[in-house]
Amino acid sequence: MSDTDKTIQEAIDQLRAKHIRITPQRTLVLTCLITKRNHPTVETIYSAINHEEPSLSLATVYNTLKLFVDQGMVLKLSGNDESIHYDYYGSPHYHVICTNCGKIIDVTYPDFAKDLQKIDRIAAEQTGYKITGNHVEVQGLCEDCQKKLANQKN
Repeated sequence: MSDTDKTIQEAIDQLRAKHIRITPQRTLVLTCLITKRNHPTVETIYSAINHEEPSLSLATVYNTLKLFVDQGMVLKLSGNDESIHYDYYGSPHYHVICTNCGKIIDVTYPDFAKDLQKIDRIAAEQTGYKITGNHVEVQGLCEDCQKKLANQKN
């Protein structure tokens, strides 16, 4: 079994443990998110899987993504292009977002999970909140946009 197959199975098992019905449509959306890793929009997901399940509606994709977001399995990201992107959050990572084109890249490092726990603890201590989740975004210019902007100045 490949790492991707294991990740898909773990996600399905996580849903089953919460007594959430596993439908073919939910499996397709989940598989798309896990395999693509390109922070797709609803429309991108719909286009990618509609040929496999022609009866799939755009509303089903929206509802499935909402369920996954509500379960903490998927993150909802706002890109600079005003669209909403989705990301399967199987392991702790943060996002670098280009302020020019909106491209979103995942970044991981070995101590990130520990650092997030520390941030959560500090936030709880300072605010009295019960922390239920977190998301880290870093913004900047991607390499492509840096090159384009440098060429425009020349």
